[in-house]
Amino acid sequence: MFKIYDISMTIDPSMQVYKNNETKLPKITNVSNHDNGQAVYESRLDLDVHCGTHVDAPLHMLKDGETIETIGLEQLIGYARVVDLTHCEVCITRADLEPFHLQRNEWVLFKTRNSFSEAFDFNFVFLREDGARYLVELGIRGLGTDALGIERAQPEYPTHRALFRNNIIIVEGLRLKDVTPGNYFMAIAPLKLTGLDAAPARAFLIGGM
Repeated sequence: MFKIYDISMTIDPSMQVYKNNETKLPKITNVSNHDNGQAVYESRLDLDVHCGTHVDAPLHMLKDGETIETIGLEQLIGYARVVDLTHCEVCITRADLEPFHLQRNEWVLFKTRNSFSEAFDFNFVFLREDGARYLVELGIRGLGTDALGIERAQPEYPTHRALFRNNIIIVEGLRLKDVTPGNYFMAIAPLKLTGLDAAPARAFLIGGM
């Protein structure tokens, strides 16, 4: 037997968005419904590509960086390890990561206090530059975080850029509150977009009961 853990944010007009910026809120408009004599019910969605759970592409932070369609599904499906970083109050450092003995080509998902709030926290736990460079040294394959950003308050975005320049995939906006740290089979499916800097995604883990 196995259990599926949905680790995606729900897309909703009142959801948390980065820095509570109203221009980033999704807009859902009903364009046809049964009450106004129409035969069909249809809606329209206006969505920022960095809204909710999403996969970043290198173009997001690197001039002439690769776009979202260059990240294949085969890179986003496989085994991943959820690590417990709920003790980190401000940021995740090299010292915080070293005890986990992460391995080359691992997918790593950060479970922090970010997962326990549905309101945007301007002081969200982020990955500090030294932590990012440690992950580069290890040669991990991908990194997921439960914040809407992998970093904050770092001039020139060194965390993003170090990861992107070393072909490490970044997923932001995960929900890991109900997930016990450990190993899972992971699937992340971004919308099939092209030429863009990110794509919203549905993400889930499969583990034992």
